[in-house]
Amino acid sequence: MQAFVDFIQGFLDLGATVILPVVIFILGMLFGQKPGKAFRSGLTIGVAFVGIFLVVDLLVNNLGPAAQGMVDRLGVELNVIDVGWPATSSIAWASAVAAFIIPLGLVVNVAMLLTKTTKTMNVDIWNFWHYTFMAAVVYTISGSMVQGLIAAVIFQIVALKVADWTAPMVSDFYELPGVSIATGSTISYAPGIWLVQLIQKIPGLNKLNADPDTIQKRFGIFGESIFIGLFLGAAIGALAGYSVGDIIDIGMSMAAVMVLMPKMVKILMEGLMPVSESAREWLNKHFGDKEIYIGLDAAVLLGHPSVISTALILVPITVLLAVILPGNALLPFGDLATIPFVVAFIVGAARGNIVHSVIVGTIMIALSLYMATDIANVFTQMAQNAEFDMPEGSAKISSIDQGGNLINWIIWRFFELFN
Repeated sequence: MQAFVDFIQGFLDLGATVILPVVIFILGMLFGQKPGKAFRSGLTIGVAFVGIFLVVDLLVNNLGPAAQGMVDRLGVELNVIDVGWPATSSIAWASAVAAFIIPLGLVVNVAMLLTKTTKTMNVDIWNFWHYTFMAAVVYTISGSMVQGLIAAVIFQIVALKVADWTAPMVSDFYELPGVSIATGSTISYAPGIWLVQLIQKIPGLNKLNADPDTIQKRFGIFGESIFIGLFLGAAIGALAGYSVGDIIDIGMSMAAVMVLMPKMVKILMEGLMPVSESAREWLNKHFGDKEIYIGLDAAVLLGHPSVISTALILVPITVLLAVILPGNALLPFGDLATIPFVVAFIVGAARGNIVHSVIVGTIMIALSLYMATDIANVFTQMAQNAEFDMPEGSAKISSIDQGGNLINWIIWRFFELFN
């Protein structure tokens, strides 16, 4: 069993830039593409994700230190440390249930496709770690592998249904036809869509609008996304207490994120569209007229400037919320750079309206801080079981990504009733 776990972990360690091209190539062949065309699609998608993750790294490597600077300036002392999604995923894969998640997840997805209970064919296997984390949480509180796997399946079903629900918005607003998003951290913020719809009905609030097009019309060349990135990045650097040179540096980095991410997503779609069309033709031939979505990593949604703009504004707001919210014990740090991923559906529902997106994002992040605090004891126990090296000086750990994940929290609390 350990050898199988090590094999799975080794495969996942290759990352999305290797796993996705392989999966896309296999799918292309299964759906009747010629080997050369299928290989080109997989290779193009791999290249696109290399670019996407390079830009994401640029974002993370700049926001992380800036966030730490803001925390230090505020003198925040909270006893639960946000360790971020990389540490969270390693804790999840160290669980005894981890070896079963990928094969079980594939079986569940195929079964749902065949029974027409989902339209999403999720090729984002790398992000199955979210299901693994859910299983590990329930396994930790129950000691039952069966309960853990049931919890993972429930989480996956919810993720696929949310992916189906939001796919039309992904196609319409993000201009990604045939794509859906089942990433565990992103789908947890889907209830924010209803909050956006509520705000759009409130007199006064519904008139507030600041999307990239509106900003550009008002400020001309200085309203372009490259200048928005420069300004917001510089503002974060100033709040972190950076020197003038470092403020300019982080501003340039955020401007680069704004410009480069949309270009990487365009390359991704160049590789994906042939496979998507082949899949649709094959399914129509064998199962009648059937709509199908290709489930991808939420990183593909970061190409819209409103997503990055909203996230950059929410970074200092999240730190401030951690300080002022009574009962919160989570010190946000590791997952501040994942905010673009969790607010993507909110931004899409708001049609790029940054004002509405920030308002709803603030509410959802406040809830995440409380949920991450609530699950900290279980989270810490999981880390200890995995022999995880705790951050120096920390008594407990958690994360905004999965500790503060609404779907994860509801399922955990449900299983708590029986254990």
